[in-house]
Order: sequence, then C-alpha cells, then structure tokens
Amino acid sequence: MFLGTHTPRLDDKGRLILPAKFRDELAGGVVITKGQDRCLYAFPMPEFQRIAEQLRAQPMTNKAARAYSRVFFASAHDEVPDKQGRVTIPAHLRAYAALDRDLVVIGASTRVEIWDKAAWETYLAESEDGFADIEEGVLPGGL
Repeated sequence: MFLGTHTPRLDDKGRLILPAKFRDELAGGVVITKGQDRCLYAFPMPEFQRIAEQLRAQPMTNKAARAYSRVFFASAHDEVPDKQGRVTIPAHLRAYAALDRDLVVIGASTRVEIWDKAAWETYLAESEDGFADIEEGVLPGGL
C-alpha cells in the first residue's frame, strides 16, 4: 500500500527518483500512464495487470470502456527503475501533467500519483474544504 506525500524533483533528462518508501514495491517494474485530474498514475506491474484484466473483461460494445482503454493503454509507459530508483517520464506524459521541475508524489493506496507541485497545491486547496462532506458517500457509515 502506498501512503504519504513526497516532493522530489524531475532531473534534466526527465527522470524521477522514486521515494525510497515506494522503491521495493516498484522494483519489479512500474507502469506510468495518464491519470484523472491531469496527474500521472504509476502502478506496480501486478496492479497494472489486474486493471488490464478488468478492462479486458468489458464487452467491446461498451463505449466508455473502449474510450478509457484507448487512453489508458496508449499513454502507458513501462520500465524497471534503475539502481538509484529512477524512472524516466516520457515527454508526452510530462506534457499531459504539466510537469516541470518540482513535483509532488503521493501514495494513493494501490497506485502512486505524480503531480506538478503547483497543480497539487491548487487541487488540495480546492478539495480540502469538501473532504469532510464526501466521507459519507465514499465510506458508507463513515469511519
């Protein structure tokens, strides 16, 4: 399970040093793809394969599943982190998420999210006020 907030930097070659806390789980391979809200999702290979199976199980006649699958898989980039725990984020994904130098990498349970620092701060500021209000809909019965 991925938890926490980290603030690494993107180097000049478009590489991200994965937070040390996440490296063991991602050492066997990571898939980075477009996420919602203009961030990137990074999945350990087994989790990406689980999601791929769920998408494959959808009928080809499901228009939403086709559309989601196209973007999800077409933008996916897989690699194994190097010995320093670095992964390259391809230019098309950096452009999608408007990644510059300063990043925020968050643990989001079964995935890691990669955000431009300013975009994350804006998202957090806009969503924190509603955090308490959405608990009931997300966690029936509450905590």
